[in-house]
Amino acid sequence: MPLPATAPPTLSAIGFDADDTLWHNERYFRAAQTRFEELMVDFMPAEDLDARLLLTEARNIRHYGFGAKSFALSMIETAIEVSGGAVPAPVIAEILAAGREILSHPVELLPHVGDTLDALAGRYRLILVTKGDLIDQERKLDASGLRDMFDAIEIVSHKHSETYRSVFDRHAEGAGRAMMVGNSLVSDVLPMLAAGGYGTHVPHETTWALERAEPPVANPRYAGIGDLAALPALLDGLRG
Repeated sequence: MPLPATAPPTLSAIGFDADDTLWHNERYFRAAQTRFEELMVDFMPAEDLDARLLLTEARNIRHYGFGAKSFALSMIETAIEVSGGAVPAPVIAEILAAGREILSHPVELLPHVGDTLDALAGRYRLILVTKGDLIDQERKLDASGLRDMFDAIEIVSHKHSETYRSVFDRHAEGAGRAMMVGNSLVSDVLPMLAAGGYGTHVPHETTWALERAEPPVANPRYAGIGDLAALPALLDGLRG
């Protein structure tokens, strides 16, 4: 769903999310969770275990933030809770190993990433705004080969409206003249709209339950596109 043609052509900066916007990420968390389900099958059915894990993750965000390390700690905590403390030490070791696998996966770019960044470079300030574990996000960024494509890089602990105001005040001309592009309505789109900017949703095949929300279709600064290949044309429409 494109932005209306009457939207003012004021954009000077484009922010990009990283995980599941530029490269695959959630699929590796899903693989670790499947392994977790297999390890805990004697204590709880997979569907019930997943629900308990999600509750633990939501509770732990304020303590551990986002990323693979937080996820591994939440799996261990859930295992202890649902087993009444009876989960064997070897199972805990296997859960830790599943978490480490997330931290070492290869970086696979999503379609159209390079071409889209090339098309926008020089026309806009390109800013990477990603949340998660600092070391892991740095690893993935280096492995992606995209670091030099960005005018600024911000790895943050949370993405709130104040986060975006601060980032785009520092690196551009404010959130009101910027667009944030990402796969998460909760983290990439809604807080950017609240900051006074534009938000464009690029759905991914797998999105964490805590990152899902209803699209704000009534907001004139919101757009949804099928993939990044559609972004240059969307921006051209805004320029009139």
